[in-house]
Amino acid sequence: MALRKDIWRPFLVRMPMRELLRRGTLEGLRPHWLPNSGPFRFLADPFGFQHGDELCVLVEAFDYRDRHGRIELLRFGPDLALRERRTVLREPWHLSYPLVVEEGGERFMLPEAFRSGTLTLYRMEGAPDRWRPAARLTLDAVPIDATPVCHEGLWWLFYAPAGTRDDKVERLHVAWAEHLAGPWHPHPGNPVRRDRGSSRPGGTALSTPDGVLLPTQDCTATYGGAVRPLLVHTLTPDRFEAEAGPPVVAPAAYAPFTEGLHTMSALGDWTLLDAKRRAHPLPGLWIDARRRLRRPPRADAATPDRE
Repeated sequence: MALRKDIWRPFLVRMPMRELLRRGTLEGLRPHWLPNSGPFRFLADPFGFQHGDELCVLVEAFDYRDRHGRIELLRFGPDLALRERRTVLREPWHLSYPLVVEEGGERFMLPEAFRSGTLTLYRMEGAPDRWRPAARLTLDAVPIDATPVCHEGLWWLFYAPAGTRDDKVERLHVAWAEHLAGPWHPHPGNPVRRDRGSSRPGGTALSTPDGVLLPTQDCTATYGGAVRPLLVHTLTPDRFEAEAGPPVVAPAAYAPFTEGLHTMSALGDWTLLDAKRRAHPLPGLWIDARRRLRRPPRADAATPDRE
């Protein structure tokens, strides 16, 4: 049982993600914070897209009282005024990391749901608040934080395997396919990378002339301690070579959210991120005790530190 609880809060900075990674620091960039969810609740894993004149942001909404994540949509006007906030996807299992991707003029979401034992691709049905299952993706392991990108004519999927606690943060798997819905072919070198500092995916993957640029979580000191760019400069169905760059950390000016970053996603001229603080242990102990008294532990509940 973790005494202190990770509390995450998403924010935007006005800089394209590729430029931010080239810059290598958030120092001097003003954060536009998403709404606070209240004590021992948080929003995390922000991914966004433009819909008409709105910025739409999908997030994991988590409450330590039931330790069960769902996906919420926040709709902002051009002035970043919040127009609407609502739940758009809820399942019997924990959901997080609602990555958004497009193929063939359609928009899809690929949320992390490893406690369901599978990975489901959801299609947006006309409006940002309507998502329906479109395909099940079959891989060599139940994936965590699966991150697709189209690069040099193929789709590539980066993910951590849902094995041990260490596997989730220090192993990287890859698969490829001709279409987003599959069939997917696991890379014969899996795990293609073993490194606690730059293996677990952490945001939008970008196709660049130099290769695929993948944000990863630096979990060397703590879960989600920083975002570290991984440049995959050799990527074929039978080869993989990559090099990690320096970590991007939360600046002191973002206090009290200075104890970690673990998602970085692209939204045009903006970049979405989330930062964390640690909540005091005594209320957290009371919440854990009350939940255990009210009902048995859920088989699909997320671990307290979300690893």
